[in-house]
Amino acid sequence: MGKLTFRRRKKSALPPTIDVARNSMMAAAAAAANKAVVKKKAAGARLWMRMDRWGQSELIECDKSVIIKRASIPTRDLRILGPIFSHSSSILAREKAMIVNLEYIRAIVTAEEVLLLDPLRQEVLPFVDQLRRQLPHKSPSEHVAGQMISPYNELQSPTTGQWLTVPEAPGGLQDELPFEFQVLEIALEVVCTYLDSSVAELERDAYPALDDLAIHVSTKNLEHVRSLKSNLTRLLARVQKVRDEIEHLLDDNEDMAQLYLTRKWTQNQQSEAMTGAMALNGVVPAAHHLGRLSFTRSGSLVSNYQNDHDVEDLEMLLEAYFTQLDGTRNKILSVREYIDDTEDYVNIQLDNQRNELIQLQLTLTIASFAIAVETLLAGIFGMNIPCTLYNTNGIFGRVVGSMSAACIVLFFLVLWYARWKKLIGT
Repeated sequence: MGKLTFRRRKKSALPPTIDVARNSMMAAAAAAANKAVVKKKAAGARLWMRMDRWGQSELIECDKSVIIKRASIPTRDLRILGPIFSHSSSILAREKAMIVNLEYIRAIVTAEEVLLLDPLRQEVLPFVDQLRRQLPHKSPSEHVAGQMISPYNELQSPTTGQWLTVPEAPGGLQDELPFEFQVLEIALEVVCTYLDSSVAELERDAYPALDDLAIHVSTKNLEHVRSLKSNLTRLLARVQKVRDEIEHLLDDNEDMAQLYLTRKWTQNQQSEAMTGAMALNGVVPAAHHLGRLSFTRSGSLVSNYQNDHDVEDLEMLLEAYFTQLDGTRNKILSVREYIDDTEDYVNIQLDNQRNELIQLQLTLTIASFAIAVETLLAGIFGMNIPCTLYNTNGIFGRVVGSMSAACIVLFFLVLWYARWKKLIGT
């Protein structure tokens, strides 16, 4: 007899279709989990555009914590840039940043970069284009000591011989504004241009509509003028907000001095460099050494950066746009005054027509009174009371004619009395 052989049967694998379906389900679940994680991470993130002082820009998605840490601003300042305060205008100064909320431009400006919120909005695109055109396009590698974009020169420390970065004296590149003021100027220019164009468009629509209303008072023309007046009121409020914010800054030199971010940044850099150099060399600085920093190239040391209360540059910048906004506001007030004059004219027309209707009504009332007298006499003769006049031949015509003539005379007498009392115009 042959030997019986037993073979261990191998465990059968799953069918290929089931294996593929299981893998696809696992991949879909992993993708859904990753998508949920990404959504959870990006729930509080918003789109920002970062542009540095060298003109290099990029689009980033950041949440509040990243922006607060990057710009060193309190949390409440981000609420100013939120949708709740979208119709307000404010320019706030912080220790290392400037909060700009003008119309649709909401940005955080520091001495080295600008963070612009929602840069892809249709209204914000002109501001982005102006930034890219007007800011210098240089890479940070091109920035060497003494040749920064914000014009600086070098100054030797009187105690250590170390070279510190200080602003260049007036003349040449010093005529350029600091980076934060360049951004602020572009923002004000874009906002003022937008408001001015809105006022010009309103003027083009308002004056013809008001002239049509003065010629012909109708429901359609009145509705058109009402909508124009509503738009004018909203536009005036927007212009007034920006104008009031600039006026508030012009009235407070301390607030304007706080907006000099580059000056504060430069002073901090100088202080840190001097402290580090003196600590390295073991030199204890005297108070008069710190106060004797002077610089003889092209005159004296740049007082704009040494004097914290010198706000002439910013004041001139704000005054220029304050004047422009004041002119825009005067245009709106002129249109509103024209609307008020047209309304007064229309009211006068309506009052005149109303007076004419009253005079016509009074004339008809006098005529009705005269006819009523004749009707009374006719009613008296219509009674069945015996009278000798009924037997007289041809008496009917004479009586009717006499009564009609008397009523006509009565009408003119009452009408003359009304004109004598100036109740009816001549």
